[in-house]
Amino acid sequence: MITKLFGTSNDRVLKKIYPIVKQINSLEPKMKSLTDSELRQKTDEYKERLSKGETMDNILSEAFATVREASRRILVVPNADSPDKTMRHFDVQLIGGIVLHHGKIAEMTTGEGKTLVATLPAYLNALSGKGVHVVTVNDYLAKRDRDWMSPLYEFLGLKAGAIQSHQAYDEKKEAYLCDITYGTNNEFGFDYLRDNMKVRLEEQVQVSCGLNFAIVDEVDSILIDEARTPLIISGPAEESTEKYYVADKIARRLKRGEHFEIKEKERMAHLTEEGIEEVEKFLNVESLYTGTNMEWPHYIEQALRAHYLFRNETDYIVKNGEVIIVDEFTGRLMEGRQWSDGLHQAIQAKEHQRIKEENQTLATITLQNFYRLYDKLSGMTGTALTEAAEFDKIYKLEVVTIPTNKPLQRKIFPDRVYRTEKEKYDAIVREIVEVHKQERPVLVGTVSIEKSEFISEKLRREGIEHEVLNAKHHEREAQIIAKAGQRGNVTIATNMAGRGTDIVLEEGVASLGGLHIIGTERHEARRIDNQLRGRAGRQGDPGSSRFYVSLQDDLMRIFASERVSSLLKTFGMEEGMAIEHSMVSKSIERAQKKVEAHNFEIRKHLLDYDEVMDHQRKTIYSLRQNVLEGKYLYDYITQMIEDSICEMVGHAFETKSIGSEKNYEDDDDYPEEYFDLAGWFEQKFGIPVDLNEVGEKTRQNIEEFLTQKAFDAYKEKENAIGKFGMEKIAQILLLEKIDTKWKDHLYAMDHLRSGIGLRGYAQIDPRIEYKREALGMFENMNMSIKDEVTSLIFKLQKVEESEIKEVLRPETYIHKEVSGRERIQGPPDPITAPVRENNARAEERVERKVEPIKVGVKVGRNQPCICGSGKKFKQCCGRA
Repeated sequence: MITKLFGTSNDRVLKKIYPIVKQINSLEPKMKSLTDSELRQKTDEYKERLSKGETMDNILSEAFATVREASRRILVVPNADSPDKTMRHFDVQLIGGIVLHHGKIAEMTTGEGKTLVATLPAYLNALSGKGVHVVTVNDYLAKRDRDWMSPLYEFLGLKAGAIQSHQAYDEKKEAYLCDITYGTNNEFGFDYLRDNMKVRLEEQVQVSCGLNFAIVDEVDSILIDEARTPLIISGPAEESTEKYYVADKIARRLKRGEHFEIKEKERMAHLTEEGIEEVEKFLNVESLYTGTNMEWPHYIEQALRAHYLFRNETDYIVKNGEVIIVDEFTGRLMEGRQWSDGLHQAIQAKEHQRIKEENQTLATITLQNFYRLYDKLSGMTGTALTEAAEFDKIYKLEVVTIPTNKPLQRKIFPDRVYRTEKEKYDAIVREIVEVHKQERPVLVGTVSIEKSEFISEKLRREGIEHEVLNAKHHEREAQIIAKAGQRGNVTIATNMAGRGTDIVLEEGVASLGGLHIIGTERHEARRIDNQLRGRAGRQGDPGSSRFYVSLQDDLMRIFASERVSSLLKTFGMEEGMAIEHSMVSKSIERAQKKVEAHNFEIRKHLLDYDEVMDHQRKTIYSLRQNVLEGKYLYDYITQMIEDSICEMVGHAFETKSIGSEKNYEDDDDYPEEYFDLAGWFEQKFGIPVDLNEVGEKTRQNIEEFLTQKAFDAYKEKENAIGKFGMEKIAQILLLEKIDTKWKDHLYAMDHLRSGIGLRGYAQIDPRIEYKREALGMFENMNMSIKDEVTSLIFKLQKVEESEIKEVLRPETYIHKEVSGRERIQGPPDPITAPVRENNARAEERVERKVEPIKVGVKVGRNQPCICGSGKKFKQCCGRA
């Protein structure tokens, strides 16, 4: 009753948008009267108006009307029945464009032309001079959409580019400098990480355009499904690969149910007590949980996961000696990517392939936190309403359902449920044969490469010609899709044909009933099923869909309740008999909801932990970018000097060393807690000081005295080497130390994360402990950077050119881009390599000389160590 009186929240949003659409329509006659040149000049007019203070909302109606008219003149529907069928935005597409511009999610039924909708907000927001990113699910769609829409943008005076994986640097840089850039969700994220690993400003590609506005196509796939896996750039860790082969041999000998348990729902494997004993016998060790043996359970459990939870032709394929991951949502190969935590190596051992080194994280970010970096975010999809709560909670995005342009004519037949997979596939083949006789095109959706080829073989035996589209045949994707809507065509496809695929019907096919969709299995998420259904019945065309299910399907076996099995028994199912009943369909839907809820918990758990890293990552990347751009270098160095001094002065006061100085006859007479502050200062900064020069020895007075001494020494060094040279040295030192320490910090954080769950057994919240320990580790990393950089800067000395045997220029330093197979190569040690200062006035070269340890000089056990660590000699180098 309340809904009838006041309408839904969606109705209220649309009610506010309709007047804007009416205004855009009123401008159409005026836009039609303009010449091409006059229409093109509108872009310059809008840019000028924005520069004078008008907002985008002020010019929205005119800008959208301009794009619609340009589209009508420039773009033609591919494979159209007549050559004059141009692409003019419908009113519902205008509504979608307005929703996107306002930073919301537009839920539009598949086939409503989302690619064209994106041109409206993309054009409007690009007028500000800041880049617009249009995010797609794969390289094929990114390039296709750019090629399709670039004539429209170019007609209006804007440039559109596309980024691709494995693209050359120059091409990618050029694409990012365009007004509108198309690309995949992963590539945008990886470019962000790679940019923050570069050591030369000109090598960065994304920083130049920033993260202004993103329009995410198939937003539920990218921000929900893909968000379960963080983006990671890694390099090989120093680990032996032999243990993976040994673990694989052991896994093959162990018996399921006796030696180990498999939890399919969580995709985990655990050794039982009997299994632990069996492994100990095989390895000939007393216990798996002492000393270096403690790593064996991890290796073996990963081997068990590889054998029992990850299947060839479903989760991965083996190609040219490589194990290549198959994306479970898109069905595409993910070349160059690896599973982490040793799983990829375990699968390589299972498949008897050469094992590559296990990887160490060098840079990482979750998709959730990456896309929250954009100033404005919006998205579009045909299936978002089921996840509206998560979009609002994680991304603060509202979902608005857009009405269809024409009434939907697709028929959705009820699911057919069988007892066994054999019965199900026999029934599927019978239906394909039946529909094929009617000359209607058929699209058969499968969940894996293996299943697609299994059905293909059954159709061959029936003598039915067909095409197979999966990750093995991806190079023919465009050709296969182009024929999929033709009379009598049968196409078998994985999820590759589920999103962003426009199957155009051949003339006359609509009168036969249109495209028929057959789903061979229910997916974990209802959205994936709806995307497959959405390939039929587009833009008011007729079409139909039906899903086939068996009790042996993974979804039913793992998640469906026992009630389904008992329910089917009451129907008295016989071999080959199918059940079509609403109660069964509802049970299947409940099973899917269980999986969706489980996956949401996984994403939320991942995000909870990454919130800690997100703050640290932003802090480090911001500092690093400023250093790379040469900003605030003097301020950073002086602040580091001051922080180092303050920390050690504080330590001296805590140990009550200040004021208790006296001459001791023997080093061993020094009290245990005594800290020689003056000795530390001389060792670190190379400046002898007498603290007796300080009048009242308060902490503040001593800090000011020592800081001034250090600043004076820094100025002297700067005068000797040159300001430019000192800044260049500081820049190189800071970059090298930030990169090294951040990499080590990520490695330590990986280890912390892997073991933090055990704190739960002590009734301690692992997340709170993770945040607490991560903060301490981050602070230690920062102090370590400060100490090492300041120590090295004060040990630099100017040398004559004749003393330099080899000069390495800063511009030759490289920081090799990391893939899953490459080891990161940092720049040459900037301290041992001289640095060239090439300003107009002079050329000076500087070099760090390693201070030799003078033989014969006795260092007291309680004095600061000669290595400059700040520790006492007996607790550092004196231990040896």
